[in-house]
Amino acid sequence: MAKKAMDKLITRKEAASILGISVKTLDAARTDGLISYVQYVENGCVYFTEVGIQEYIAKCTHRAKPMERAATYRKPRSFRR
Repeated sequence: MAKKAMDKLITRKEAASILGISVKTLDAARTDGLISYVQYVENGCVYFTEVGIQEYIAKCTHRAKPMERAATYRKPRSFRR
């Protein structure tokens, strides 16, 4: 069996661009534990994988809620004084 090739590592700047967020927001998500990352040495460069980015997108995706319909089509009266 052949080993699966290692995923390409993505820099912070590239990951933020892919996600459509700022690097600062990405760093906040990383420190909050919302996105997985690779860091070979303490205080060294931080990298992300495609799988980690996909998992982050899945965590942050929420289902749309249906609009609540009013009982009538009329707007509520405004009280005048």
